[in-house]
Amino acid sequence: MNGLAIGFDFEPLLELLAMAALIGAVPLLAWQWRHRGDPAAKRLRALTLLATFLTFDLILIGALTRLTDSGLGCPDWPGCYGSASPLGARDEIHAAQSAMPTGPVTHGKAWMEMVHRYMAGGVGFLLVVLAGLSWWLWRRSRREGGTTPSPWWATLSLVWVLVQGLFGAWTVTMKLFPVIVTTHLLLALGLLMLLAWQAEAYEPRPLRWPAGLRRAFAAFTLLVIAQVALGGWVSTNYAVLACQDFPTCQGQWLPPADFGHGFTLWRELGRGAQGGFLPFEALTAIHLTHRGGAMIVLAAMLALAWTLWRHDGDDRREARRWARRLLAVGAWQLASGLSNVVLGWPLVAALAHTGGAAALLLMCSIVLARLRAGTLTVNLK
Repeated sequence: MNGLAIGFDFEPLLELLAMAALIGAVPLLAWQWRHRGDPAAKRLRALTLLATFLTFDLILIGALTRLTDSGLGCPDWPGCYGSASPLGARDEIHAAQSAMPTGPVTHGKAWMEMVHRYMAGGVGFLLVVLAGLSWWLWRRSRREGGTTPSPWWATLSLVWVLVQGLFGAWTVTMKLFPVIVTTHLLLALGLLMLLAWQAEAYEPRPLRWPAGLRRAFAAFTLLVIAQVALGGWVSTNYAVLACQDFPTCQGQWLPPADFGHGFTLWRELGRGAQGGFLPFEALTAIHLTHRGGAMIVLAAMLALAWTLWRHDGDDRREARRWARRLLAVGAWQLASGLSNVVLGWPLVAALAHTGGAAALLLMCSIVLARLRAGTLTVNLK
């Protein structure tokens, strides 16, 4: 457990915070100019959507950082060898790169890692502004006898991103510990879903689907979350290439697989529960589990899309629109997932697969928020 102690370097911290404020201020000024005369709820929704968009981008940048093996490009946190940027650490980076040219520390990897941190800081800055603005508008509205959306949504998002940042620090200080890296990814996706729900809460657009369809969509969302967690476990353990053929794996339908080692959560990267090297059969088990989960999710998606298409309520057109969106993302995920396997995990396909997973969770969150709004509307009547 000693690895959980973060070696904070406070010297570059103020410079990093200033960089985060600068990155966040650019889109913030654009938001302020465009929505300067809008009502409070509309302004808050626009700022939340902006944060949602940047969080989606951040997830892709984080995936790119992981896929290019740049997670330890700067092996300390929050700075890079005690500096706020790789420019101040060029001597240390050069020494590490000279000693190990293909190792975890190179100039390119250091910049990739720090860009990810800068972007994360920019998102955090926006969420600080969003939380502060939400409380200020809420208190002003109470004094004037008006109504403004609850500020607790924005507060929850701010707390969430702080926890996310903590896991980001542990990702570095614990040397890409798989369960920490996977949790870091899941928290990022959770923040994306939370912000999407928050944006819908500011300007509700209710969906009034039958109770059975609502439950089916909620169950499907849980299934997707579980599958995304499995996907994160595949990626953080570098188990994608354990099977390089489809539909078989290693030329077999059931190749040797070690599920015990594969799903031992608390262990170092590449190591088993007892500290020895992780057997290849463990990577096979991880890959096969994710592949089986993908088949289950795809079947559930097809069933849900068919049910939505057959929905004959007042919002039939909207149900069919969501059915088409589900099928489009499902096809995207199927194509990018297969490309990862048969083409040897190309960077573009891997990024596309991560982006598709994020888009699917984003869609699920929006639909669930609108279904919730529809239920509340019916109850109020």
